Amino acid sequence: MTEIHRDILQCIGDTPLLALRHIPSRLSARILLKLESENPTGSMKDRMALAMIEAAEADGRLSPGVSVVEYTGGSTGVSLSLVCAVKGYPLHIVSSDAFSAEKLDYMRILGARLEILPSDSGRMTEKLTRDMIEAARIITQNTGGYWTDQLNNRDQLAAYHHMADEMWRQTGGQIDGIVQMVGTAASLRGIASGLRRHREQITIVAVEPAESAVLSGGPTGAHKIDGVGAGFVVPLWQNGIADRIEQVSTEEAITMALRLAREEGLCAGTSTGGNVIAALRLAEQLGPHATIVTVMCDTGMKYLKTFGAELRRSGA
Repeated sequence: MTEIHRDILQCIGDTPLLALRHIPSRLSARILLKLESENPTGSMKDRMALAMIEAAEADGRLSPGVSVVEYTGGSTGVSLSLVCAVKGYPLHIVSSDAFSAEKLDYMRILGARLEILPSDSGRMTEKLTRDMIEAARIITQNTGGYWTDQLNNRDQLAAYHHMADEMWRQTGGQIDGIVQMVGTAASLRGIASGLRRHREQITIVAVEPAESAVLSGGPTGAHKIDGVGAGFVVPLWQNGIADRIEQVSTEEAITMALRLAREEGLCAGTSTGGNVIAALRLAEQLGPHATIVTVMCDTGMKYLKTFGAELRRSGA
């Protein structure tokens, strides 16, 4: 009998795992991509948004009629907009013109109320992150709402433990490396700790924007990879959780996102492009008998204006 879901939230998770066929070299490790684009809003953030809201409901931090508040580069806001729409919570989002217009429109369509802060020429910077955090704090103070506070919220880790279990099951326990870009650090931390419960000897690679490589000890800077690279060492980051940190530039991430579309038929965002760049580096080192898993963080349909501008600029 076909299962009928109660609501759209039951469709979150259990996403497919796909082998890249054309981009990796035949002499390198197999690269598998966890298709988080198959979640309801096309993003892995659906998992963490649901986990944060349900944990707050369970312990009384969030009750009917109370509004939810968050600052976000976009995907978390879209996911929270979905969860709050289904559950009936008013939602206040702080975001910026640095992030894709498609994400901002998506949040509005789902009923969120947005406060948009101006950026430095459309770039992600430390100042912008801290300005969004302060704006969210003020809204919470003025409304008495519940601030999910994704940079500090540990409730989301459980969602990524489940994601790690899915990866382990789907590969039959054949995982030699995991690669993930760092935004709040929750996904990397949750997936890494989840997989290491199954097997300790898995190489964990964190990825950050080359223009703002603060986890690598570099100076804060500006970049255009949505949803990652806050510009400072985020609270959920743990030294030692990753075996290495790879740096990927905005240009590299965009170029790989376009390659994924044209060579693999996968319309992915820029953070996914960064993940695949770093996975290719690890694949060359581990060799053809290894298996690496990385994440298609969200769908490229949220970046059509960004990619269109890049194609016009390059004449491709």
